[in-house]
Amino acid sequence: MARFTTLTSRVVLLPVNDIDTDQIIPARFLKTTDKAGLGKSLFADWRYEADGSPKPGFVLNQPGAAGAQVLLAGDNFGCGSSREHAPWALTGFGFRAVVSTSFADIFKNNALKNGLIPVTVDAAAHAELVAALAKAPAAEVTVDLASQTITLPGGRRVTFPIDPFSRTCLLEGVDELGFILKHEAQIAGHERRAAAGAA
Repeated sequence: MARFTTLTSRVVLLPVNDIDTDQIIPARFLKTTDKAGLGKSLFADWRYEADGSPKPGFVLNQPGAAGAQVLLAGDNFGCGSSREHAPWALTGFGFRAVVSTSFADIFKNNALKNGLIPVTVDAAAHAELVAALAKAPAAEVTVDLASQTITLPGGRRVTFPIDPFSRTCLLEGVDELGFILKHEAQIAGHERRAAAGAA
């Protein structure tokens, strides 16, 4: 998993409430167990015409979306089914963080395990960010995982919650297995002592 420390990026504005995982990555793309290439299917039904051509009006097809690593969504992002393909598609497109006023719990957990930061902010901070992007679409935010803050375009820093274990794994760039393997020597020592005590 890619290490996450601090990210400064432009923001893609998609302030729609209740975006579910089937909208993030439609079910027809779930046959694969490989993350590679899923970014092109992100928001496929909103992003493409029936013939596969891009819909010019959709935000991901706008020039400003290219290279942006932060998505600003509406409330209750990632609701619906528990497909891990949703964060795969978001990271495959290039997003490293999603900002919302709330996330579905299963989506949030899947995101954290795949290097995608769910940044939960209150309604006032969300509205401030939407207004700032309306005035200056190329404005940037900074997500600092160590301090658990997002710095808005106007300079205000807002804290966001994240569970300590996920934060540690992301800062170190390891998944759950990688975290365990880092403690292999201590685990082996414990097993030796347990075996000796049982003898």
